[in-house]
Amino acid sequence: MSRARQLTASEKATNVTFQSGHVTRNKRGQVMGKRGGFRGCTVWFTGLSGAGKTTLSFALEEYLVGRGIPAYGLDGDNMRTGLNKNLGFSDDDREENIRRVAEVAKLFADSGVVSLCSFVSPFAKDRQVARELHQAVGLPFFEVFVDTPLEVCEQRDVKGLYKKARAGLIKGFTGIDGRYEKPENPTITVKTANSAVGDCVQQVVSVLQEHGIVPYCLVREPGIVSYATLDQVRELAVPENEVAAVLARTKDMPSVEISELDLQWLQVLSEGWATPLSGFMTEKEYLQCQHFGALYDDGVVNQSIPIVLPVSSADKERVAGCEELCLRYQGRPVGIIKHPEFYNHNKEERCARQFGTITLNHPYIKMIYESGDWLCGGPTLGLERIRWNDGLDQYRLTPVELRAKFREMGADAVFAFQLRNPVHNGHALLMQNTRERLISEGHKKPVLLLHPLGGWTKDDDVPLDTRMKQHHAVLEEGILDPETTVLAIFPSPMMYAGPTEVQWHAKARMSAGANFYIVGRDPAGMPNPDTGKDLYDPTHGRRVLAMAPGLAQLEIVPFQVAAYDKTVNKMALFDPSRKDDFLFISGTKMRSLARSGEDPPEGFMGKKAWQVLCSYYQSLKQ
Repeated sequence: MSRARQLTASEKATNVTFQSGHVTRNKRGQVMGKRGGFRGCTVWFTGLSGAGKTTLSFALEEYLVGRGIPAYGLDGDNMRTGLNKNLGFSDDDREENIRRVAEVAKLFADSGVVSLCSFVSPFAKDRQVARELHQAVGLPFFEVFVDTPLEVCEQRDVKGLYKKARAGLIKGFTGIDGRYEKPENPTITVKTANSAVGDCVQQVVSVLQEHGIVPYCLVREPGIVSYATLDQVRELAVPENEVAAVLARTKDMPSVEISELDLQWLQVLSEGWATPLSGFMTEKEYLQCQHFGALYDDGVVNQSIPIVLPVSSADKERVAGCEELCLRYQGRPVGIIKHPEFYNHNKEERCARQFGTITLNHPYIKMIYESGDWLCGGPTLGLERIRWNDGLDQYRLTPVELRAKFREMGADAVFAFQLRNPVHNGHALLMQNTRERLISEGHKKPVLLLHPLGGWTKDDDVPLDTRMKQHHAVLEEGILDPETTVLAIFPSPMMYAGPTEVQWHAKARMSAGANFYIVGRDPAGMPNPDTGKDLYDPTHGRRVLAMAPGLAQLEIVPFQVAAYDKTVNKMALFDPSRKDDFLFISGTKMRSLARSGEDPPEGFMGKKAWQVLCSYYQSLKQ
């Protein structure tokens, strides 16, 4: 939807700019939208008395105001006790009531306020008048039908109105002896009977985000405007009821074949892990990511690694100028890019900035250099839920599904542990300590997100299916509590880009609802393939996360060094004052023991979990 109106010259001249011009306020203090856009609009809640209109309206008002977006709720209480106190409940008075409300809402919206109107407004023609009043002056109008069954509304009946109507004390009461004309084509229908208020609010917020009224993830803090928490996941998928029609269009649509790696990134985008990206990066987004490690529009959101689609010169020439581009994997249509934009894939600069090296012996850098010479970006939609049919798809929970799972468990804190390796008891100790710490701080139900990386990894890493078996064994043995742990797969490929990449790992978990993140030594690092030395300082990942832009509301839990304490025969936090009592078991040593079928020191890893590793490494020998 286009902006409601253009800014006047005086408004443009008096804008106050925060965050290097990415969020602005005009002389009235209004938060201006994308590229100076205008946020004024009206959200009209209609439904039976007791449906939940005012509850939703006021909850949405609190949400918006808390994020620096001016909003005001209008309902029967504040309108009929003032401006409309001379009106009754006849059809003519109801019509005049709604007309006056609509005029007031229009004035609020024109001043830049999000006007929130919650009225039964039972007649379609009256609601249409309200809509047309806004449309006539170019102001957005969103009709929200709060569709709640009459019996539920009667059960709520806080004011006792239904009881009086049933007794004949109120005549013409909507839903009893007065008619209600349901909206035939509302902007959105919200069902409150079995939904939490917050979930219903987020449904409306999603609509406002899609129309540019509410920026994705904008949070207003005192004195600053920044992206802090990912309140709304932005899934990028063709609506289910439109898939058949879009698939039919792809038969005649220009297309490019994508790789398995590209498909993994499409899964990341379509499931919402990269919120608020709208698809594979455009050149503007790519430049912001490469040079600032973040995306800037109405604030700042961390995006340290580029999510891009390389294409060959031949493909670029063949499809250039098309309105829609079909993405195919093994010939099957899996996604589309609308209005695709092509720009130069400067591979050396990309690698130098992302990895700090351009050695072709780095496995991900090698794949970059072997990919296409052009990058293709634009709004991207997945055509299907991506499945790998490897027996593990049930663990590939999307951010929305994970958030629902945490709500179901009653979690009041979620702490995430990123890993691409087997879990030993030192890792478990850190997770156990984090849980104990959160409980000591007053949390009643902290939940662990054990979240192994499930995309591409280099050949000598333990494969995903083996890691999942090993993690299951850790839970079965009670080393981690299965009642307070969610084991799921993070679909991102691994890039081995050190502190640059670990920001991505943390930010993506915010999309899933995590508010604590355990970061380890040398996260996302690897030895320099040319020299064998560490590519990145082992401490920099933790330090960078603590000051990274756009991650302010994610609390970083430093990875304390754990080693095998010979005095108690178990993994413990390393104490430098008695360093001789500790044994460090390297990955190389662990692999050597597993290949030979030897047991590590008792207490290093659970027996079942160790047996999974032994079976894997011995199969490599065979």
